[in-house]
Amino acid sequence: MAVADWLAALDRRAELRAKAGLTRRLHPRPAGEAVTDLAGNDYLGLATHPEVTAAAARALSAYGLGATGSRLVRGSTDAHHALEDALAGWLGTDRALVFSSGYLANLGALRALVQPRTLLVSDAHNHASLIDGCRISGAETVVTAHADVTAVAAALAVAPGRPAVVVTESVFSVDGDLAPLAELHAVARRYGALLLVDDAHALGVTGPSGAGAVAAAGLAGQPDVVVTATLSKALGGAGGLVAGPAEFVRHLVETGRTFIFDTALPPAVAAGVHTAVGLARAGDPLRAELAARATFAVRRLRDAGLTVPTPDAAVISVTAPGPEAATAWAADCRDRGVAVGCFRPPSTPDTRSRLRLTLNAGVPRVEFERALEIIVECAP
Repeated sequence: MAVADWLAALDRRAELRAKAGLTRRLHPRPAGEAVTDLAGNDYLGLATHPEVTAAAARALSAYGLGATGSRLVRGSTDAHHALEDALAGWLGTDRALVFSSGYLANLGALRALVQPRTLLVSDAHNHASLIDGCRISGAETVVTAHADVTAVAAALAVAPGRPAVVVTESVFSVDGDLAPLAELHAVARRYGALLLVDDAHALGVTGPSGAGAVAAAGLAGQPDVVVTATLSKALGGAGGLVAGPAEFVRHLVETGRTFIFDTALPPAVAAGVHTAVGLARAGDPLRAELAARATFAVRRLRDAGLTVPTPDAAVISVTAPGPEAATAWAADCRDRGVAVGCFRPPSTPDTRSRLRLTLNAGVPRVEFERALEIIVECAP
């Protein structure tokens, strides 16, 4: 194919996406932008906490801008190891391993869990990183109906004796509902399967001292449970983690391609996130405020006639009539100073478009309530 034909084909695809209301654009924001943020994932408001930024600044001065290499070359610093120890202690696991992103953590964990003949049983609403991890692993994957424990059991029952892994988020990233983790673990254990839980949207927000939904379900430290998460949501930083049995973490260090061949997380980010872990563990008042705001928001939005599922954490999904309406709704909110998430196919696990509101305890309460009024006023 000639270059001109290739570029023309890309233009044609863009035109088709535009007609379907699926155009995506970058919206750069300046520092200190005067908007109410209900689109980011800084649930506890720690991204700009002075103790967090001060810890990052000290490490930036000490270590420099980047890690300068992969973890097995020159990228492991005292800051990385201190963070991993803190995360393992918080989650109640043997060990934790930090990756440069949550996406890479999921890819690495899934690949490391697969052995010959492994069956992966994946929830239909799982995040793209879990879906891609299943694909890249090369293992046979069965996708089961959302949060359907019976379907998971049926998938495992037809593969007796095969190694298997049940793959799920805890709090799902699109609708904010909670997986039945205790029931999934019981089914997995019955069939000798492992359970992988992406706790990204629960860590810091739910569970004892904010230790996440896995801990809340009483599964912390179980030898057949592997936990992944991102450090970019309630902890306000960047990077990802895999936590679980010491033997599995050792396996990742020695064989995990997305760990071995990737430049390490910058030490300044690791140091800032380490401080954020301490603040999150002591953040019960912030979690109580998030829960109160979720209740208030659902009531206000439903009173306005909007369709809103009951959230299990700090993610609120608001149904939109379609992709174009969702895009226009989000744009109108942004023009009036409120940032909201806009989710459309293929980013949604179904054919439904919606706004996604992610609550932030760092947003002043009066500002938050005014933002809800603007969302209602801009509704299509």
